Amino acid sequence: MKVILKQDVKGTGKKGAILEVSDGYAKNFLLKKGLAEQASSVAVNSLKLQKEAEERKRAEEIREIKELAAKIDKTEVTLSIKCGENGKVFGSVTSKEIASKLEDLGFAVDKKKIQLKDAIKNVGIYPVEIRMMEGVIAKIAVKVIPEEK
Repeated sequence: MKVILKQDVKGTGKKGAILEVSDGYAKNFLLKKGLAEQASSVAVNSLKLQKEAEERKRAEEIREIKELAAKIDKTEVTLSIKCGENGKVFGSVTSKEIASKLEDLGFAVDKKKIQLKDAIKNVGIYPVEIRMMEGVIAKIAVKVIPEEK
């Protein structure tokens, strides 16, 4: 019997898979527990339309992320940090502070996507990568200046 899985079934298949299973397994387990539905032509077409809609939605999300990365790319973020008399820095600049400053500039970026090898502990300009998603990276410049008293 051909069935379409409504959810992942361990040892059988993933959600949305169209499988040929024994009649007993289909009737007594998969259909009875609501894990699958019989693969009629209507159900198969419905599944195909649903997958196409999901692909379009995913493509739209990827396009939006790439547009955001293009806008963020080459942006300069300026952060001020407390310094002592001789230029010694108190504290450091972290990805959380960079994400907060980017949000002030109108870019919603998760702090976990900002790639810092170590926290920034000196005054200067630092290149920082933001991994938006697999294969999409935006590069910004973080300018750290001494806080005015």
